[in-house]
Amino acid sequence: MDYANRKRPPKRTPPKKSTRGKSQQPTKPAVPWLVVLLAIILVGGFAWLLSAISGRSQQPTPQSVDVPPAQQQPQAQPQKDPLPEQPEEPWDYIEVLENQEVVVDVPERELGPPKLMQCGSFRNKSDAEEMRAMIAMMGLESQIRTTDGGNGVWHRVILGPYESKRDAERDRHKLERGNLHGCQIWNWN
Repeated sequence: MDYANRKRPPKRTPPKKSTRGKSQQPTKPAVPWLVVLLAIILVGGFAWLLSAISGRSQQPTPQSVDVPPAQQQPQAQPQKDPLPEQPEEPWDYIEVLENQEVVVDVPERELGPPKLMQCGSFRNKSDAEEMRAMIAMMGLESQIRTTDGGNGVWHRVILGPYESKRDAERDRHKLERGNLHGCQIWNWN
């Protein structure tokens, strides 16, 4: 069966009712009298409530009634007690601390031997010069020390001497921020 080329079936119409014996007058819908009566009662109750509320606000209050001056009674004024005096504080640490000098005993740092920082050790002097230039671009001054050991000639790139390890650490962190890692801090020989 070819569903794509198939025609639509004709619309069905409902069968017509027979109208024999009935008149052709339209029917009126029934009025829901109960709903109408309930709506009238609610509107009337709301109007009564509003009038009752507005009537209360117009009635004179007992305070606003005019009384002849002869009949007025003097109102008793409440007796105001004076505030007691503020007691003195038994503590005197405020004055003592203001006038006291604090002495702190800080021991002196023990300075060890001077420190040096080695950032590289190369067989070729040109590699050592290249690292020295990188360190100079970061604002630090380095040296190349050539040593002749039992395993050949080495060119070491060093910084220092530093008086304390803290000073050497400060420069090492600066080098690490510039992506130069692997520097080691040693005692000066």
